[in-house]
Amino acid sequence: MTFAHSPRPQTLKSLQGASPVPFWLDDPLRPQPVAALTSATTADLLVVGAGFTGLWAALLAKEAEPGRDIVLIEAGEVASGASGRNGGFADASLTHGFENGLNRWPSELAEILRLGVENLAEIEAAVARLGIDCDFQRSGELLVATEPYQVEEMRQAPAESEKFGEKITWLERDQVLQLVNSPTYLGALLNQNVAMLNPARLAWGLRQACLDAGVRIYEKTPAMGIYSEDRGVVAQTPGGQIRAARVALATNAFPPLLKRLSYYVLPVYDYVLVTEPLSAAQRDEIGWRGRQGISDAANQFHYYRATADGRILWGGYDAVYYWNNGMRPQLEQNAQSFGRLAEHFFQTFPQLEGLRFTHAWGGAIDTSSRFNSFWGTAHGGRTAYAVGYTGLGVAASRFGAQVMLELLSGQSTRRTKLEMVRKKPVPFPPEPFRSLVVNLTRKSLDQADRNQGRRNLWLRALDLMGLGFDS
Repeated sequence: MTFAHSPRPQTLKSLQGASPVPFWLDDPLRPQPVAALTSATTADLLVVGAGFTGLWAALLAKEAEPGRDIVLIEAGEVASGASGRNGGFADASLTHGFENGLNRWPSELAEILRLGVENLAEIEAAVARLGIDCDFQRSGELLVATEPYQVEEMRQAPAESEKFGEKITWLERDQVLQLVNSPTYLGALLNQNVAMLNPARLAWGLRQACLDAGVRIYEKTPAMGIYSEDRGVVAQTPGGQIRAARVALATNAFPPLLKRLSYYVLPVYDYVLVTEPLSAAQRDEIGWRGRQGISDAANQFHYYRATADGRILWGGYDAVYYWNNGMRPQLEQNAQSFGRLAEHFFQTFPQLEGLRFTHAWGGAIDTSSRFNSFWGTAHGGRTAYAVGYTGLGVAASRFGAQVMLELLSGQSTRRTKLEMVRKKPVPFPPEPFRSLVVNLTRKSLDQADRNQGRRNLWLRALDLMGLGFDS
């Protein structure tokens, strides 16, 4: 279906009074931050950034070597960045979906898929072992077709993916409507290797596990710069220097401490709404008892899921890049994007007309030109980084943390041998070309969605160059 670009007046009323605080962080169980670093210190391993990647890196390193002195610093609070404001989709995919992986690493895709499934299982096991109350549910995800041309393409997907050991199931329209009732659905692919969870509570649970294991955490402690010296790496913070034998950088979309990374990553803003809890009658209208995650098959897609207290989280579609890698707190609110999202929500679920949105927020995603994470080292191998998840990092961040630790140790493993790990994405051009490329691509993807998926000359040129902008 073609989604409206402009909201109706009654749609705008549904947004009145919505809190700008991310729903997951608006939680009485949110922990008080630990103290900031106030003096110089040393560490065997310094982890910069306390989102999912940094938390997993610190915890995995400490569990592997309990005697190792590990320091984790965070500029804000744990989960105050992308890890606490995302949709909570823990997808086993490490390649931002099967098609992206097939287009880029066909010879090793089967192994990457196996590693992704193992990684999600290990997250589930860790949540249970550590007693983390984060509403982890193996509910699966529906990729819904809303246009006839998508149906024909998607019907072929199960047979293609099965060749690589990936099991997904095609559901006809009637089968989908038995699960979730929307007049826009024409069919769907069901992927069982996806879990839904509360991302902030997962991060807070990992934070507590790190503290319990003896990791030293300092919140409100930004790293202002890092440099190499004879015996390690030095990080400068407002409270003092940290000298470490090894450093793991997990800074996501924030301005990188290694200048080289600015060529490979740009911040794109994603916007999200959450409704008030549905009444019993409203729930009966749409079904959705299984709480599957849902996304649609368009280039500019929506993602949505039900929360534990009966709300609907609805995000995506707009992916806004601001000039020269712009990142400012005021960019986290965008009335146009919120209005567009709300209108699309009621087009998808017209039976919920009149429902109110209680939360509306946005934030930056670290985007790479290949749509999934990449890795590397600096300072003679004493610093490693993982970045570029492009919005699918809730589960992949643990894998990313493992790769960082293996690179720092010099190990040759199943993970570090992958071409996906060894090679970098294509860099983005500098401004003004960066904005031109991003905005032309966004416009072209919108045109494709409104023209039966037909890709214009610009998108076809990107495909030929191996950039494959498709989401």
